[in-house]
Amino acid sequence: MPSNQTPLGALPGRFRRTRVLVVGCGDVGLRLARELAPRVRVLALTSSPQRVPELRARGLVPLRGNLDDPRSLGRLAGLADRVVHLAPPPGEPGAEWWRDRRTQALLRALRLRTAPAALVYASTTGVYGDCQGARVGEERAVRPHTPRAQRRVDAERQLHAFGRASGTRTSVLRIPGIYASDRAGGTPRERLHKGTPVLRAEDDVYTNHIHADDLARALAAAVWRGRPQRSYNASDDSALKMGDYFDLAADLYGLPRPPRVPRSTAQEQLPLMLLSFMGESRLLDNTRMKRELRVRLRYPTVRDGLAG
Repeated sequence: MPSNQTPLGALPGRFRRTRVLVVGCGDVGLRLARELAPRVRVLALTSSPQRVPELRARGLVPLRGNLDDPRSLGRLAGLADRVVHLAPPPGEPGAEWWRDRRTQALLRALRLRTAPAALVYASTTGVYGDCQGARVGEERAVRPHTPRAQRRVDAERQLHAFGRASGTRTSVLRIPGIYASDRAGGTPRERLHKGTPVLRAEDDVYTNHIHADDLARALAAAVWRGRPQRSYNASDDSALKMGDYFDLAADLYGLPRPPRVPRSTAQEQLPLMLLSFMGESRLLDNTRMKRELRVRLRYPTVRDGLAG
């Protein structure tokens, strides 16, 4: 007989699996779902009907919706106990170039009913700007130098304001370069084959990395253990300059090391996007991630990850 304490056919709350909504379920989102799946029911927001069969085949519940169309997001309200927001800001946001309208649309939809218990956002370490090689902890003030980093700062502020107003425990993971051998463009191999130059040692910048599987584990940990309105550097233990990273990869792959060029001539030989990364130098401190989220890295350094 059905219980008279619950709707006909519904299960009491203690028998239902926690529902986690992943917004922006690309490569990292699928890895995260793999981490979460044994314990929770994973819902995935997608704007592409072509992805629905793939998501279902991987055991996820696909939901149609588009962050650029707020009217399509109404069904998300009250649907999930916890939310992981992996979608990037719009690339060309128009006149208000510093705003992340996608995050704004998502939060407005979540406000329509009971807010989720936890919301995790994947940001970027670019919010710190150029730190001239200094060791950087989460308490450092953000100083974004690019429009895309400014939009990330806007998203972080929206998330934390939402958390304070709704009681949702919001966590921001600030993420550096993501790599993995089974990820599209996830290793330096293609760039090494092209012979793309890197900066000479005296002009070079520190760069930071995280293996895609370790990132998924950090995101999963934040879903359960992230502290309210808290930011975390989701980085491995490597302390490498960019040129040294490519030299290491070249040696592991048995390929020629890339040529080194002075910064004064790099502008003539490298694309603008790559030059923008070469204009910022910082070493991330990941102590808070390890201590509070209790993340144990499977690939503590890029040598471990690339060799594996």
